[in-house]
Amino acid sequence: MTVLDILTTLIHNTIVYSTPLIFAALGGAFSERSGVVNIGLEGLMISGGFAAAVTTIFFGETMGLGPIAPWIGLLFAIVFGIIFALPHAVASISFRADQVVSGVAINFLAIGFAVFMLKKLFDGAAQTTTIQNPFKKFAIPFLSDIPYLGKAIFIAYPTSYLAIILAVVVYYVFFKTPFGLRLRAVGEHPKAADTVGVNVVQMRYIAVLLSGALAAAGGAAISLGITNNFTHSTISGQGFMALAALIFGKWHPIGALGAALFFGMAQALAAVGQVLGLTKYVPADFLTMLPYILTILALAGLVGKANAPSALGKPYEKGQR
Repeated sequence: MTVLDILTTLIHNTIVYSTPLIFAALGGAFSERSGVVNIGLEGLMISGGFAAAVTTIFFGETMGLGPIAPWIGLLFAIVFGIIFALPHAVASISFRADQVVSGVAINFLAIGFAVFMLKKLFDGAAQTTTIQNPFKKFAIPFLSDIPYLGKAIFIAYPTSYLAIILAVVVYYVFFKTPFGLRLRAVGEHPKAADTVGVNVVQMRYIAVLLSGALAAAGGAAISLGITNNFTHSTISGQGFMALAALIFGKWHPIGALGAALFFGMAQALAAVGQVLGLTKYVPADFLTMLPYILTILALAGLVGKANAPSALGKPYEKGQR
């Protein structure tokens, strides 16, 4: 294998592994830009990965819908994400509970629910059967014929293209629309936003539910594109990596996109390194730990100062001084 072949594989795998992180980080951006900490991204991804796998198997194999099934699965994942985000929204916005505790509860609730339902639906097994109709890689005409670069970038899952386009759309929504201005206002100074007529509670609810929808889409991208099934360990830390990407990207959609690609590259490097035999020189465990070490560094603030939205984590009560 030549150096160019290795680079082609590394870039391609980077896009594949970063796709779910992009979805979840953008979801986190909605929630945290509105002032609500969302440490429950992991649980929301689990709910989405579970829902996508189960519904795709049902509609693809039982109902015979074939290639349409993964899109239906993605839609169900988004709905499940919204449902699982709702308790976090109610607890943190209406009841003004501790947002970190609420997020952690979502993580435990999602994995417990998923394992329980898997055993009920698959005769006691804690995993689904292999998905026969997952997302297939799509080649962009002409561009995919470019030597090396075509295989690296222009042959990918539809969810990968969708995630990158979504990052640009979210950037436009945040900084070019009245909705984005109100969203950022309630995350920076909710009292001032309330004074000029912005409904802070409503904006935060919308943001948290959007966060659930996008994070769940990230989970679906894993079960329908990377693993092609769902087990209790299909989502194992990707939600926290997405949170780290959000912080590393300084709560900016394009920054989160870049950071997600960076963390995706770390995962791809671990996978490609094992294939290339780097384990002869570096223990395989160290390669596997690399993405998590980078996540810890990002969350610890060792990769540069990041200024969070001013009202992040602070419950808002109308009329408070």
